[in-house]
Amino acid sequence: MDTWLLCWAIFSLLKAGHTEPEVTQTPSHQVTQMGQEVILQCVPISNHLYFYWYRQILGQKVEFLVIFFNNNISEKSEIFDDRFSVERPDGVHFTLKIKSTKLEDSAMYFCASSEATALQRHLQPVQKPS
Repeated sequence: MDTWLLCWAIFSLLKAGHTEPEVTQTPSHQVTQMGQEVILQCVPISNHLYFYWYRQILGQKVEFLVIFFNNNISEKSEIFDDRFSVERPDGVHFTLKIKSTKLEDSAMYFCASSEATALQRHLQPVQKPS
């Protein structure tokens, strides 16, 4: 993951730009028993195309979970096992579902969105020779 993208996501989550559109998440906190299902919802910025989930276990660094683009997972971490799933069911909300929760799932979960990935911003356009 590009450091710039991670910093951008964190600043977005901290609501660094008060006049800018923002990403919102619900619920703000969730307590559940082990083995239960949890669904976290995110409302990303409306014109954004890329959606991300991260988590931070208490006392540890932020961990990347998944990138979602065009109704598909485009990249995921090893943490994102078959108990985790993401979807954008209504074109507005972006959800993270954790089935059969485990103790190690206890963390702060963060959603972010962007117009493009950091890699795409640095790619030069491809031109066909005449």
